Amino acid sequence: MAKHFDSIYKSATLVIKNPRTQQLKSEILDLAVKDGRIAEIGSSFSWDAPIVHDLKHLHVLPGMIDSQVHFRDPGLTHKEDIESGSLQALMGGVTAYFEMPNTKPPTTTVEALQTKMQTAREKSYVHWAFYGGASHDNLSALHDMERTPHCPGIKLFMGSSTGNLLVAEKDLLAEVLRQTRKRLVVHCEYEARLIERREIAEKAGHPRAHCIWRDEESAFLATELLVNMAREMGRQVHVLHVSSKKEMEFLKTQKKTATVEVLANHLHLHAPDCYERLGTLAQQNPPVREKFHQDALWRGIVDGTVDILATDHAPHTLAEKLEARYPATPSGMPGVQTFVPIFLDSIKKGRITLELFCQLASENPARIFGVQGKGRLEPGFDADLTIVDLQKEWTIQNKWIRSKSQWSPFDGQKICGRVEKTVLLGQLAMSDDTVIGRPHGLGLNFSTGPASL
Repeated sequence: MAKHFDSIYKSATLVIKNPRTQQLKSEILDLAVKDGRIAEIGSSFSWDAPIVHDLKHLHVLPGMIDSQVHFRDPGLTHKEDIESGSLQALMGGVTAYFEMPNTKPPTTTVEALQTKMQTAREKSYVHWAFYGGASHDNLSALHDMERTPHCPGIKLFMGSSTGNLLVAEKDLLAEVLRQTRKRLVVHCEYEARLIERREIAEKAGHPRAHCIWRDEESAFLATELLVNMAREMGRQVHVLHVSSKKEMEFLKTQKKTATVEVLANHLHLHAPDCYERLGTLAQQNPPVREKFHQDALWRGIVDGTVDILATDHAPHTLAEKLEARYPATPSGMPGVQTFVPIFLDSIKKGRITLELFCQLASENPARIFGVQGKGRLEPGFDADLTIVDLQKEWTIQNKWIRSKSQWSPFDGQKICGRVEKTVLLGQLAMSDDTVIGRPHGLGLNFSTGPASL
């Protein structure tokens, strides 16, 4: 007797768990969907469904999760908004995102969180979550913010970047750690050193000085302070956008306390080349650094130090990036739409395996932050799928980017590997660069306590 499902994704190479070793493996199988969830994985000889997608020669990945984006909504929507940012995610095979709090006004109250969430309910093309932000004057609100549905936790800036959220003092950092329960997510740059060394950037007047001004020591001092304090207080933290060799070597020894994120930009751009080629378009915080730092980040992926890959998608208009004189130019680059393709190219080049990419960009974000029903191709999990062609060669072009900023640091780059389809809860939402239907992302649900390392 035939088993009846809503849809079947047939003859694809699926990235799934090996039940014996618990390691990810790739295997040609069929996947059946019922009521928005994966119902069965196996052979479809006895299956029946009104919709059957033949995916021969394609790979099906668990839906990608970008756990660090800035969609600039509200207050800075000339750069980006939830609708345009989530559209890029959909086009690039990212099925869920965590959005950061340095908007205008900053997301420092439950009410501000709820305002963003209401906008996302109406306009987000993919699934969503929103961080609350820590500041000097909202310590009493942190507990309620991180317990708000669809909030992964609290974000803290130890070094000034874009926006006015900053907690640089040691006693305030300790208080934020005391007031929160979920894993604290932190931008680590040592503010006093940034202020002390800003003259380097001002005298240079060129972004090639960016990684000299905001040097390795600026990042390391903040990371060391955060992790040591968290360890002493019995807390767990997540260190965002680790960019330096010294940080990576330190964090390798601190896995009981800190999880580690590395960005696509830091792995695929390096100084001085990017600054000479892209100028202020390559400016971000922490900076893109020299190749020996980049090599250390790749080693951290191979040896297990790195837990999560993300983008820190942070767009500004071309006018904002190009018309002022450095260092008055803003820091940040778009990246959510190119996230999956740029790593597919690195898979082709042998820098990372497809299975490890899925672990770092889907399974681990879901596990570390306690996202319910996401991150794996397994019966009972939500049918969020990123479907890719690993052999397709193409060129990234600015005209493909759906950001309001309309540019990418990877414009003109020839790569191998392309996102062909994006599936949300079993429904085809993007196919062959064509959006299907209206925005219908849902809020991500999180466990209430600290997630596991």
